[in-house]
Amino acid sequence: MDQKDEIKTRLDLVEVIREYIQLKAVGVNFQARCPFHREKTPSFIVSPERQIWKCFGCGKGGDIFTFVMEMEGLSFVEALRQLAPKAGVKLQWQDPRVTSQRNRTLDIMELAVNYYHKVLLELPQAKSAREYLQERGLTEKTIEEFKIGYSMDSWDDLNVKLKSKNFSDPEILLAGLAVKNSKGSFYDRFRGRIMFPINDYNGNPVAFTARVSPEKEATEKMGKYINSPQTSVYDKSRILFGLDKAKQSIREEDTVIVVEGQMDVIASYQTGVKNIVASSGTALSAEQIKLLKRYTNNVLFSFDVDVAGQLAAERGIEQALAQDMNIKVIQVPGGKDPDECIKNNPDDWQKAINQATNVKDYYFNKEFGEKNTTDIKIKKEVATKLLTVISQISSPIEKDIWLQHLSSRLGVDESVLREVLSKRKEPSFVNRAKNITENQANYGVIQSKSHEEMLAESLLALILRHTNHLDHVISQLMPSMLGNNIFQQFYKKLVIYYNKSNNSLFDYQQFRSWLHDHVEYEQELSQLEQLVDSLSLLADRDFYQLDEQSAGKEIKKIIKQIKRKFYTKRMNELEQKMAEAEQTNDSKKLQALLEEFRNVVDDMKALNI
Repeated sequence: MDQKDEIKTRLDLVEVIREYIQLKAVGVNFQARCPFHREKTPSFIVSPERQIWKCFGCGKGGDIFTFVMEMEGLSFVEALRQLAPKAGVKLQWQDPRVTSQRNRTLDIMELAVNYYHKVLLELPQAKSAREYLQERGLTEKTIEEFKIGYSMDSWDDLNVKLKSKNFSDPEILLAGLAVKNSKGSFYDRFRGRIMFPINDYNGNPVAFTARVSPEKEATEKMGKYINSPQTSVYDKSRILFGLDKAKQSIREEDTVIVVEGQMDVIASYQTGVKNIVASSGTALSAEQIKLLKRYTNNVLFSFDVDVAGQLAAERGIEQALAQDMNIKVIQVPGGKDPDECIKNNPDDWQKAINQATNVKDYYFNKEFGEKNTTDIKIKKEVATKLLTVISQISSPIEKDIWLQHLSSRLGVDESVLREVLSKRKEPSFVNRAKNITENQANYGVIQSKSHEEMLAESLLALILRHTNHLDHVISQLMPSMLGNNIFQQFYKKLVIYYNKSNNSLFDYQQFRSWLHDHVEYEQELSQLEQLVDSLSLLADRDFYQLDEQSAGKEIKKIIKQIKRKFYTKRMNELEQKMAEAEQTNDSKKLQALLEEFRNVVDDMKALNI
């Protein structure tokens, strides 16, 4: 048994999911509101028997690993690493090419964080750093929680420490903690700086922001702040500072506050406002928005009032609008950043949060202000700016509200604004053509299905639970009648499996194993496995209480609907082909098509007998 299967055997999926959401027993399974998209009626199903889960709203599903990966934003290896201790499994990596370097890097980063933290707390060389943090109002508890540290003003202090733990120069370099000079020698990247660890979503340290020590500010040439480079464990476009500590509070409050600086997060966290993350001075990326949407659909932005801060805020807002998030803007009194506001009066920060402005009102107040919009030039400037924002909104309802309001404020006909909007090109930083479909698939937007697909799903789910009726289905239904190609392939495989199996009842595990031996292509196998999971849970949800006789009646009813739709579609196709044959005077082809059309009409009539 490999490590993945050992973990799955030792852990109960239901208990793991219960650590994140409340589950309610329904029949043989459990049910909940989906944690990956907003819904009023529970459509998230967990099967303790099969150890699988599925949301019939947004379409996501899988096993214990995929659930943790989705909830925590982890890769498979990271989920394996997280679940192994819970299962009492000691991981032994079988393929060092895939996992060894990344895990070695994570180990290096953890050692570095602990060492820097120890230096800050204990060594006399870090005295000015400790005094600086105290002046900034940070308590010992906060310094401990965020593992703030100090790097010695030395060329090789950390390097020597890590090499004593059997890490090599190249490994330390790949972790972003060392620099290689032109002579091939390695030296510490961070020297004489206050170290703020940056963690991934699961709390693993992956990078640092390093602030110059106060006594070196006047002479430092590298800049007040320097950051870790991108590494195998750190991609700044996919990391939000503080998310590992904030995610539970974000779920509880159903809101996330996004600020610009890391000290803003730390200061706010210390006052008790913990549902807060930092973009670290850059605009939010689509990947970061995706992370936040795992926990909430409500976001409050609070960025600095300087040009760079406002630009970062507006681009982040536009990304969030494109993901259909509910957005408000926090305006800190006096134009201060949250850290300074909290230092002066923590109550002012909480008050600013409570008085956050709706994003529409924020933009309209900002653009209109005291401007004279009777001036055509100013009117055009305001319209251009606000239409740029409106073009990012994905929700048709919200977009319509903004356009109505803009029309009223400008005194311009709404149809004119819509015409201008329709001619606009999307800005390059929001690649809508590429991302809208991905956003719908990845951010929990419910995927619509055709009636034909829903009928096919119901029929196949019924067959899995009531296999005795499969003979009748085979006699009545050709695979091509199921429309969707993956449904056709599944139906064919199920018929072959059924004909070769001695068991009259469908066996979930046995069928999955059989698929592995009879499906050649990995992508098709993955699709079929996902479908069998989905259909099995659908059968449990919708047809659990159906007896054999009732199931038979339902199957016949669905078959009739499927065939009626198939024949209707086929007749439409034949009518089009006959029209084309008439135009080209192809009488032979027309005669053949007419004969087929009559046969389909007869088949359609037979359904009503």
